[in-house]
Amino acid sequence: MKIGAAVAVLALAATACSTDDDDPTTPPGSPGASQSGGGKKGGSITVQLGEPQHGLVPTNTAESEGAEVLNALFAGLVDYDIETNVPQNRVAQSIESTDNKVWTIKIHPDYTFHNGEKVTASSFVDSWNYGANQKNAQEAIPFFDKIEGSEELAPGPDKEPTGDKLKGLEVVDETTFKVTLKVPFAQFPTMLGYNAYYPMPKAFFADPKKFDEEPIGNGPFMMDGKWEHNQHIKVKRFDAFPDRDGDALLDAVTFKIYDELDTAYNDLRAKAIEITDKLPPSAMGTVEKDFPGRTSNKAESAVGYIGFPLATNPAFANPDLRKAISMAIDRESLNKAIFSGTRPPADDFVSPIIPGYRKGACGEACTFNPTKAKELFTAAGGLPGNKLELGYNVDGGHKAWIEAIGNMLKEHLGIEVTPKPFEKFQAILDSLDAKEYSGAFRMAWSMDYPSIENYLRPIFSKIAIDNGSNHAGYVNEQFEAALAAADVKQGAEGIAAYQAANDILLKELPYIPVFFYQGSNAWTEKVTNVKIDAQNRMRLDLVSLA
Repeated sequence: MKIGAAVAVLALAATACSTDDDDPTTPPGSPGASQSGGGKKGGSITVQLGEPQHGLVPTNTAESEGAEVLNALFAGLVDYDIETNVPQNRVAQSIESTDNKVWTIKIHPDYTFHNGEKVTASSFVDSWNYGANQKNAQEAIPFFDKIEGSEELAPGPDKEPTGDKLKGLEVVDETTFKVTLKVPFAQFPTMLGYNAYYPMPKAFFADPKKFDEEPIGNGPFMMDGKWEHNQHIKVKRFDAFPDRDGDALLDAVTFKIYDELDTAYNDLRAKAIEITDKLPPSAMGTVEKDFPGRTSNKAESAVGYIGFPLATNPAFANPDLRKAISMAIDRESLNKAIFSGTRPPADDFVSPIIPGYRKGACGEACTFNPTKAKELFTAAGGLPGNKLELGYNVDGGHKAWIEAIGNMLKEHLGIEVTPKPFEKFQAILDSLDAKEYSGAFRMAWSMDYPSIENYLRPIFSKIAIDNGSNHAGYVNEQFEAALAAADVKQGAEGIAAYQAANDILLKELPYIPVFFYQGSNAWTEKVTNVKIDAQNRMRLDLVSLA
């Protein structure tokens, strides 16, 4: 998430399912869109958060911690059903197309930003134009790649944009705009719930730096003061939020920023915070006893990986070497010993909750076979000095499983693994983005929007290297062509085409799929109607005091 996000990446899973419908746009007010749980109004709570990587600009937030806050502050064109992930209109009144290439989007007229400015068609178009322009160095650039004219705004490194507006965007009137894509893409409406497509007010363009610290959204909560880095972010209910979506019930929420998940869990037990949506491995075996009836553990969208910086470290260039490392990992033992059965072994790059996932797709490469792993590793020439550095972020609770993998690789491949801790998730992302870190690294991906395509392009396409989440620096023209071919197909045919692109990744293994995440959460008896979505984000607009 990066997220991913995007793109999708989590602090626990790096903060990023598909619908086969050609027009997956349920009218606002349909069951599941806001899913208000009722409860009494008023009161305030404190919840767990990690320090976001950048500021809080929607087009530059491609990780889970910033996305968690933006989810409270903004309302997008589309929302996703919290149980089924089916896309439903939110700010959009309708999203229509006769050819899946030219889309007409009409928005509801009653949304306003927190400063009183009306949300209009221009609010979306101006935001997207900004996000698509490489001069602005936004993380979300790959998400505008499908729109006509995107190559003019993002021509690539060492090239200057030849325009400042996407040719494929046209404001028709105050509540209507048109989007023309380069090629037909039936799942375009599904993408529109991701934070890269949120609207931004005129105040952003007047002072982007200030907006980074004090974003002005259009969602159920608004900022309550500035972001106090490494301490907290405070929000309060926005009373002018349209009743159609359901007002938030809580008066205020404080996102308390933690460096370590164990500290956050101890605070939860001490009732210093009310909700955590990320549990440390140390709590997995006792959380149900600690919080009887106040836990959830269900499959979510994130996939955990070990990645390789292919663009900066030639030692990882041989796919057979990467395959050998993968086969030396006993995923089931990791799941049982470290995660108490809550991180099932990954056998695909795509989450099991996503249509297009194939059980066992990774085949031999993701199957524990230490004998074959050692043979492959030796034949591939091994690693320089038989040493491997493995980076991870301390604030995500990863130390135990990273050390366990290090022990497995030492035992089965004979290599010395040195865990490389980064204090915060943002630090490892920044180091990878700057091409400074050249060791292997833990990474994960949570969906930005429910589609198999979201597990492929944002993480492994070449456009996502400098502006996105391709931390491996992976480039494969066959993969690019397969993605392009899949984009123009629909339904089951489209899913099969994306699976063909996924097969290329499964053969090359720029990342190694290690485990699938399950959302493991807990809360105190002070709150009720705690809902966690498939991106492992708290739906704070539904929470109330018990």
